[in-house]
Amino acid sequence: MPAPLIEFPADDPARARRFWHGVLGIELLPRPAAAGQGWETDTSDLRLGLHARGAGPGDTASLPYFTVTDLPAALVRISELGGSVIHPGDRWAVCRDSEGSPFALAAAPASGE
Repeated sequence: MPAPLIEFPADDPARARRFWHGVLGIELLPRPAAAGQGWETDTSDLRLGLHARGAGPGDTASLPYFTVTDLPAALVRISELGGSVIHPGDRWAVCRDSEGSPFALAAAPASGE
């Protein structure tokens, strides 16, 4: 599995990109259309993403995205273990753990993607 993606919403994406470049020395590049909107860096040490803040459940704070091989099964386990699914999806889902902390899951790409 790839390293978790940490995603930040931004009121001013250009300012946020400059900030993270200055702090971590990384370049946040535009995502391919299939990966959604925003910018991302993916190195061996870090997966960090940034998108313009919207009104959705993933737009109030930073979110770690964990990749899972079977997203529907993981969403069932979250509920069984006392967590909650805030925004289900086919490729991504925003959730809360048993203590109320937000996180997200991403479906692993199918072979050949």
